Amino acid sequence: MAACELLGLDALSPFDELIDSSTPPQSIYEANMEHLRRADGVIANLAPFRGAEPDTGTVFEVGVANAFGLPVVGYGVRGTYAQRLEAHQPLERVKGILRDVDDQVVEDFGLPLNLMLASSVQLAETAEQALQLLTQIWRDGDLAD
Repeated sequence: MAACELLGLDALSPFDELIDSSTPPQSIYEANMEHLRRADGVIANLAPFRGAEPDTGTVFEVGVANAFGLPVVGYGVRGTYAQRLEAHQPLERVKGILRDVDDQVVEDFGLPLNLMLASSVQLAETAEQALQLLTQIWRDGDLAD
């Protein structure tokens, strides 16, 4: 948030509201949706969270932001989707197709994230770089990759 303040921007964080164990989940959802409605763009931490994938709540918010037409910049992603998955379970190539331990097909496009997520965000390495990229997108009016 301090980095936003230095640029004269107001940060809307999902943790702005005081949340404790008595806070109803629906009110947290509604508050976060209101933040998205008020936002001009989204910076999303897409680093793996409790596994090989980003936090599902963050991924949901990225999808909503895209539906609202907001620019989204993600950060915290290293390597490819397949490489991260392979760090959590053995993968095997069968007839040229990468498969997991349950014989499910694993996306192997060389993308840093699942193709739907990778195709809907621009990526930076750090949160600070993501903020710089987002301000550049606003300045240039460029929502494409």
